[in-house]
Amino acid sequence: YVCSTWGNNHFKTFDGAVFQFPGYCEYNFASDCRDSYKEFSVHIQRALNNNNHPEIQYILITTKDFTVYLRPKLAVVDERIVKTPYYSSGLLIESNDIYTKVYAKLGMILIWNHKDALMVELDSKFNNHTCGICGDYNGVPIYNEFSDGGDYNSITYGNLQKINKPGDECEDPDETQALPSCNAHRDECEKLLTSSAFADCRLRLNLEMYIQACMQDKCACNGKEDSFCLCSTISEYSRQCSHAGGRPGEWRTQDFC
Repeated sequence: YVCSTWGNNHFKTFDGAVFQFPGYCEYNFASDCRDSYKEFSVHIQRALNNNNHPEIQYILITTKDFTVYLRPKLAVVDERIVKTPYYSSGLLIESNDIYTKVYAKLGMILIWNHKDALMVELDSKFNNHTCGICGDYNGVPIYNEFSDGGDYNSITYGNLQKINKPGDECEDPDETQALPSCNAHRDECEKLLTSSAFADCRLRLNLEMYIQACMQDKCACNGKEDSFCLCSTISEYSRQCSHAGGRPGEWRTQDFC
């Protein structure tokens, strides 16, 4: 089971709910939340890059045996900069120009593309034991109350996951802001995500979730057709399809992404 975040502040929980949360503080992405014994936590912080698009600045993984701090092209284990591949008992870190992967023997795999996209896969022994933006991993998507205009929306939920650090001047996103519905972009997004390259993905993933995310991207980018607006959700769909055992075809072209 995989929790992921990508592109324009999209999140998909372990249980499959997808929502947007535009926060730029440090957040609990996924942690073991048992009272007596916590095996791990993963924190992330995003910021806007030079193109005004959100990117993950750093990831902080803490377990009882080690602390890993990741930035693009940098891995720090227990406050020491390490070369990759790095191996110590219970921990393997691999990286190349495109991805950093962390394998923790406790039952976690983490994959980051050094930019916007992070995927965390957890062993099923953590069922019902996690908290954070990724949710409780109990098999039931609980965020459907976001959609019916209830008081409790994804921004309230995200703000609850903030890590409070002394002297941190970090603003919570406004819980009353409404995210636009963006229906004007439905046809275009549907066409991209149902292209023949993704034929093997249709039955493996919830297509509608990615169409909605793509529509939100198009809206947020206000007609700027840069690759972030166009490609980040399509890339995530492709990654998730591969992860689910599908084989996406060649969807990138010379003029697209």
